[in-house]
Amino acid sequence: QAALEITARYCRSEMEQYGRCVAASPASWQRDCHRLRLSMSRCAAAHPIVRQIRQDCAEPFAAFEQCLKENQAAVVNCSDHVNAFLLCADQV
Repeated sequence: QAALEITARYCRSEMEQYGRCVAASPASWQRDCHRLRLSMSRCAAAHPIVRQIRQDCAEPFAAFEQCLKENQAAVVNCSDHVNAFLLCADQV
């Protein structure tokens, strides 16, 4: 939650563009939206709290990203991974 709030606060434009791309490309978002994801990540990485969350929660975040890669057509299957990452982030 904290990482998403920070990203939304400081990187709203990048986050919205990425979200629109993912919604518009349900079967190929991983490929089609890669550049926008990088842009959002670069923006978020500029903020110390986000860097701390990425460091402290690297394992659940990596598991979430792996789940997304394996479930490109059914990202809803990754809700447990999202919840684990958010739980970690809330504790930073």
